[in-house]
Amino acid sequence: MGEKTNLYSVITGTGSYIPEKIISGNAFLNATFYDNGVLLEKEIGEIIRKFTEITEIVERRYVNDDQNNSDIAAIAAQTAIDDAGIDKESLDHIIFCHNFGDLSKDGNRSDILPALASKVKAQLRIENPDCVAYDLIFGCPGWVQGAVQANYLIKSGDAKRVMVIGAETLSRITDPHDRDTMIFSDGAAAVIFEARSTAAETGILAHKTKTFSLNYSGLLTMGSSNNPAEISGNRYMKMNGRKLYEFAVSNVPAVIKEAIDKAGLDISDIKIVFIHQANGKMDHAIMKRVFKLYQIDNVPEKLVPMSIGWLGNSSVATVPTLLDLVRKNQVEGYKISEGDYAVFASVGAGMHINAFIYRF
Repeated sequence: MGEKTNLYSVITGTGSYIPEKIISGNAFLNATFYDNGVLLEKEIGEIIRKFTEITEIVERRYVNDDQNNSDIAAIAAQTAIDDAGIDKESLDHIIFCHNFGDLSKDGNRSDILPALASKVKAQLRIENPDCVAYDLIFGCPGWVQGAVQANYLIKSGDAKRVMVIGAETLSRITDPHDRDTMIFSDGAAAVIFEARSTAAETGILAHKTKTFSLNYSGLLTMGSSNNPAEISGNRYMKMNGRKLYEFAVSNVPAVIKEAIDKAGLDISDIKIVFIHQANGKMDHAIMKRVFKLYQIDNVPEKLVPMSIGWLGNSSVATVPTLLDLVRKNQVEGYKISEGDYAVFASVGAGMHINAFIYRF
């Protein structure tokens, strides 16, 4: 009798697209911010400095005027296909994780017909009708949930290769009169998961997802401009920042621990954590509480790579972009070695929290 083999979902290729347009804090020096319909009287430079101190965001990236969300996703997708060295026609599924579809520069109405996954498949010129393309809308945790779905498809034996894309152009859905607009950015990344039969555990080992709708679904919603004089009728992404921070710091650590426990591991086994780049201060607080759950006071050095300082929060794109950058040795001081255990985790509109454990 030979050794028993199991089917695992393994990452074989990654690609990301980081927009060329760099937006520094100075870009907001002429902004007029309102809170509850009242013009903020604080000096704008002070508002920007305080914002950077809290979020750790110094710069963010915006797409060019002629680029749509599906366009930048297609660039990231082609890079991932090339990185994996596969025939694009061999993809069984394309899962595109986003929240707002394609948004033009001149109007913020969402275009999701056809599904962005279908648009990307067309841009990649994939002919195979057995390559099923669909979208997943799950707040900022969308890409992590897309990876969970890819794992289910592979484990079932129904798919051998699944590409999961996370891409967003938040610069086109944020209110220019809301301080929170300084948090958000644009970006895209794609990851290819492939089926592997092996006796040794590898790839996605366990996951945990939770949805806290009752009492928390209003933390991230759509709403009108903070400027009461605006009559455009546009709808913008709105966030209750303080309550969202409290929710995330209180609830994300336990979900991460549940995923680690489900994989039969201890926190000491984890060598790298890819956490949604929402707010630098919040991410540090979450990780500190994760370790507190294991009665450990300090988070080890070089465990949690961060990109938020120069890329901002690009929603579903942050986690796969960070993975691509680390895999390609573009985050100083961080690298992945064979056998390393990783946590991938996110939190966002829903409110959803999810995490999966991966072995490289």
